[in-house]
Amino acid sequence: MSGFQFAQPGAALWLLLAAAAVAAVVVGLLRRRRLLRLVAAEPLLARLAPSLDTGRGWIRALLATAALALLVVARMDPRWGMEVEQVQRRGMDTIFVIDVSRSMLAGDATPSRLERAKQFAIDASEALEGDRVGLVDFAGVAAIRTPLTLNYAAFRQAVQNLEPKAAGRGGSMLGAAIRMAANSFPAADKGAKAVIVLTDGEDMGSEPVEAAKEALQEQGVRVFTVGIGDTREGARIPVRGTDGQQRFLVHEGQEVWSRMNTDALREVAEAGGGTFVPAGTAQVDMAAFYRDALGDLDRIDQESSLVKRQTPRFPWFVGAALLLLVAESLVTDRRERRAAS
Repeated sequence: MSGFQFAQPGAALWLLLAAAAVAAVVVGLLRRRRLLRLVAAEPLLARLAPSLDTGRGWIRALLATAALALLVVARMDPRWGMEVEQVQRRGMDTIFVIDVSRSMLAGDATPSRLERAKQFAIDASEALEGDRVGLVDFAGVAAIRTPLTLNYAAFRQAVQNLEPKAAGRGGSMLGAAIRMAANSFPAADKGAKAVIVLTDGEDMGSEPVEAAKEALQEQGVRVFTVGIGDTREGARIPVRGTDGQQRFLVHEGQEVWSRMNTDALREVAEAGGGTFVPAGTAQVDMAAFYRDALGDLDRIDQESSLVKRQTPRFPWFVGAALLLLVAESLVTDRRERRAAS
């Protein structure tokens, strides 16, 4: 299976819920077995209830567990193999700007702000349909990870590979990232241009509002912001100690609590002629946001291109899970009685 990957690896957290459900089923079966033994010993129980088969409960549990695991794998959106498709460019270019500073490791948006931002970018890419897409990450410095392309599989892989250590130094320089993204659009292209920033809004004096205003007025680039993180209590920033143990970032003897800066991100979006999405710690349908917020921007149909896409395989896993659930429903706790000869 060449090029195997999960488009939604964060969904693996559902395995924890699946494990809890399996544990509850096992405990229930063991308790039932213990209660039956209190009623009668197994030889006597076999005579009192000859049609009862306690072993079938374990078979049903195994089938249900396997089905649940397959559904979780399907939710992770496994993909492998390539298919070639001719795509008509619609003249819309979008660059996603993702914050990879240490504050994005905070866990108020589970599993972390950074993982949530990556998920949002991948979800939004499902609605591109002929728009070119690029990727810029930033912390102390900004860097282009993927230039504008129609290869959505390459874009998603680049998003999945983002991690805090990719940044050159600590801190968040949002303004520098917006400037880099705005300068990455070809000046000759006359189609719509948009920058979507996914961040908690922390900035180290890089003047992001001015950068968004310049992008709109000088280059016609609209800037949209998506705020990730809790705005009230916030969350601590996990760090790895020299002994390998997880601790939390400390400044001047106090643990650092990071909060999403709503006001700053709203100002950036307003200056850039875009929209601010206060995602906070909630899930947001980014595909719908992309279609609704950017769907009315001016587009100019351009030349078509051949694009390689990774083939989604989740229907296979969903189908297998449904078959197992049907099989589980057909298994009962009672043996079929044989007709007397």
